[in-house]
Amino acid sequence: MGILDKHKVLEKNATLLLALSFAVVTVGGIVEIAPLFYLENTIEDVEGVRPYTPLELAGRDIYIREGCYVCHSQMIRPMRDEVERYGHYSLAAESMYDHPFQWGSKRTGPDLARVGGRYSDEWHVDHLRDPQSVVPESVMPKYGFLENTLIEGEYIQDIMATHRIVGVPYTEEMLENGQADFLAQADPDSDYDGLLERYSEDTVQVRNFDGRPGVSEMDALIAYLQMLGTLVDFSTFTPDASR
Repeated sequence: MGILDKHKVLEKNATLLLALSFAVVTVGGIVEIAPLFYLENTIEDVEGVRPYTPLELAGRDIYIREGCYVCHSQMIRPMRDEVERYGHYSLAAESMYDHPFQWGSKRTGPDLARVGGRYSDEWHVDHLRDPQSVVPESVMPKYGFLENTLIEGEYIQDIMATHRIVGVPYTEEMLENGQADFLAQADPDSDYDGLLERYSEDTVQVRNFDGRPGVSEMDALIAYLQMLGTLVDFSTFTPDASR
């Protein structure tokens, strides 16, 4: 009863309530902000995380352009039901080269953070052409026009340079070979050794993603989707408890 009586003092004194509220917010702010001044990096280094290849980057831009993020999140929360359905919870490092990030919380469709490798390229082609043909209850619109839109990647070097300005570690060599790497990833008969050397021999997938001649917007989008969630080997990953 004595504690409740003391609380009445705050309820009746607006100035005192404001002052104490300000003090609580100040302490909370200091606790959250102060560590940022002495931590060199708030994102732990995770083996395997790399910048997007030119083709994947173009596919990501198409993903954003078509509003895929409106119905699909890319953030698996560390809760049992999500981990059992989608896989390992999302790491901050996996989004460190995303500008903007694609986390989200609204899921009209499933989360896509671990969609890479779950379905074949043919499944993705069918799904994009006619979503209801593979998921009858889907409300997703058709995106078959993507396979009819051929792209050459003539501006991809400029896009990569822009991402480098905001911190993505694209090297001069990557920029110089941007368009060549863009075309090579969708052509298994090309000389793609340089692409693998610049990015990763283990996680860069080289093939004709939509099975049709030329590089289409569908090639780029599927390349992006097939990469999501495949960079980190979670069978060996150990989280840094200090972060």
